[in-house]
Amino acid sequence: MTVTETPPSKDLAALGQRLGARSIVFVGLMGAGKTVIGRKVAEMLGLPFIDSDHEIETVSRMTVAELFTAYGEAEFRSLERRVIARLLKSGPRVVSTGGGAFVNAQTRRAVARRGVSIWLKADLPTLMERVGRKPTRPLLNNQDPEAVMKRLMDERYPLYAQADLVVHSRNEPKDVIAGEVIEALLHHLKEETLRPENARERDGDAK
Repeated sequence: MTVTETPPSKDLAALGQRLGARSIVFVGLMGAGKTVIGRKVAEMLGLPFIDSDHEIETVSRMTVAELFTAYGEAEFRSLERRVIARLLKSGPRVVSTGGGAFVNAQTRRAVARRGVSIWLKADLPTLMERVGRKPTRPLLNNQDPEAVMKRLMDERYPLYAQADLVVHSRNEPKDVIAGEVIEALLHHLKEETLRPENARERDGDAK
């Protein structure tokens, strides 16, 4: 199977079975493609898709930029953590998170318990090209947005690296990147069932 082909239905069914009630959670910096790729993966798997930023805007009746301005980043992150925790309780689904969400240790633990995390990793030129199309990013409202992005990469990439999977986001069709995500998930979940601790649990259940 090449990455541009749709995986066989039996593979997708096996993926869903192994995923169980867990959600697929995309993490990464702004511009990494979490919403676009997340939506495509959800479509391929027949799962609901939710963008946590959109959910925050719905419950608060304010845009992310307005929340940053009115309450500051700390209050926004607190709201973000609570919203994501709630979303994870109703899996399986595909969740796209804001760039700073996975930085929060409580959110990382919640995702580890109730989801499979995927870091969409992109290089600086790719990110800057994409975010330039959306001038409403609160953290980039700065005279040197590229320097801000570089700082965010330095600060956040070590934390994103704690995700279960890493898929490189680049200027390829979304079907290609989504296909790579599905392949990575299939491999990860298959390997997960073969781990000794899981084998012991299955043996215990059979007794």
